[in-house]
Amino acid sequence: MKISWIILGALVAIGAFVLVIYNRLVALRQNREQSFSDIDVQLKQRFDLIPNLIETVKGYAGHEKTVLENITAARAGVGAARNVNQRVQAENALSRAMIELYAVSENYPDLKANTTFQQLMSELSDIENKLAAARRFFNNTTAELNTAVQQFPAILFAGLFGFKQEKFFEIPQDQKEALDKAPAVKF
Repeated sequence: MKISWIILGALVAIGAFVLVIYNRLVALRQNREQSFSDIDVQLKQRFDLIPNLIETVKGYAGHEKTVLENITAARAGVGAARNVNQRVQAENALSRAMIELYAVSENYPDLKANTTFQQLMSELSDIENKLAAARRFFNNTTAELNTAVQQFPAILFAGLFGFKQEKFFEIPQDQKEALDKAPAVKF
C-alpha cells in the first residue's frame, strides 16, 4: 500500500511537471503570435498608405510604370498570403518594391518638394521604424519559443504537444547584400 502511494505521488508530480512545461510553451507561442499581430498592424498601415503614395508619384513620374506596377503586384501578393511564412515573403517583396520607389523619388526634385509626398513619406518612414521595432520583438519572442522547445526537459514533450521551431522574420538575402554595401554619396 505504501508503494502505491509513492507511485501515485510520482505520477502526480510528473503530470504537474508536464503541465507546467506545456503551459509555458503555450504562453510563449501566444506571445509570438501576439508579436506578429503587432507587426501586422504596422504592415496594414503601410499597406493602406501605399495607394496614396503611388497616386502622388504617378503625377510626377508617370513613365516609371514598372516601379509602380511592381509595388502594386507586391501589395497584391500581401493580400493573397495565406499563412505567416507566405506573408513574410510577400512583405519582403513589398519592401524591395518600396526601395525602388525611394530611388525613383530621388530622380524627381519636384516630387520630393511636393507637400503631399513629403507627408506620405514621413508617415511611411514612421511606419517603417515601428515595423523594425515590432520585427525585433517578434524575433525575440520567436527565439524564446525556440529555446524553450529545445531545452531539456521540454524537448521530451514539445513534439508530442505540437510545438516546433519557428522561423524568424528575416531580411531576404538580396536585401542583406544591398544593406552590406556602403551607400553612394553624390553631390
